[in-house]
Amino acid sequence: MTETSGDLAPLRLMAVHAHPDDESSKGAATSARYVHEGCEVLVVTCTGGERGDVLNPALKDDPQILRDMPQVRRREMAAAVQALGVQHVWLGFVDSGLPEGDPVPPLPEGCFALEPLETATEPLVRLIRQFRPHVMTTYDENGGYPHPDHIMCHRVSVAAYHAAGDPARYPQAGAPWQPRKLYYNQTLSLERISAFHEAMQAAGLDSPYAEWIERWSERGERAISTRVPCGDFFEVRDRALRAHATQVDPLGTWFAVPMRMQQEIWPTEDFELAHSHLPVTLPEDDLFAGLRS
Repeated sequence: MTETSGDLAPLRLMAVHAHPDDESSKGAATSARYVHEGCEVLVVTCTGGERGDVLNPALKDDPQILRDMPQVRRREMAAAVQALGVQHVWLGFVDSGLPEGDPVPPLPEGCFALEPLETATEPLVRLIRQFRPHVMTTYDENGGYPHPDHIMCHRVSVAAYHAAGDPARYPQAGAPWQPRKLYYNQTLSLERISAFHEAMQAAGLDSPYAEWIERWSERGERAISTRVPCGDFFEVRDRALRAHATQVDPLGTWFAVPMRMQQEIWPTEDFELAHSHLPVTLPEDDLFAGLRS
């Protein structure tokens, strides 16, 4: 693919997520910042979140929600998209749910995590070739946390990133387009959570993070290559989060740290550079580093 000035104006970011609400809890302030700057941002949601639980205690037993969870989650997603100012596409796969129990039950037939990788990758390749993003974001190989849809989202995103620029792959899916960079969301890190925990304790506030820190060895730490300053857009992020009313407790951990404290202590969202077709100089403060000239 030959790069031209027309390819770069405006800059385009594609954020690929597993479920509705993931776009608001991972990289939302970064998306809002880039929209504000005039970049095009497309959020891709792989599944409809049909098997998600109601996590907001105030809505736990709402009969209308329980009767039509798929439609509720679509309405919530529409409100979050409006808050962030992004574009949005459903990829069309069925939520796998989070299997729990001993032994863990099998995944439901027809769900996203059981789709053949080649089949699940094609619609994302087609979308990449239509939207032509310069940068993509998704999850690392652990999914951020080990939900089967998050892990599948990683697999599909990486496969599509590499296939989209290859004219021999999925020739029926449009003209080849190669995104220049691929990042993994890494906003949830031990360093960040520890900084909030210590600041809240110093201010005499109750911190919800002590147990998280104790259990962090289960997650491990990832390398942070890129910290995007976006504190001015944390309030936009929170509006988008609250739009997912069934999934977010407005009195819960997401909103425990005072806004001013977040903006002063950790005014960035953080990413791990997974692949680049451009020369890079790390660390970065911009997902589009190397693309703006």
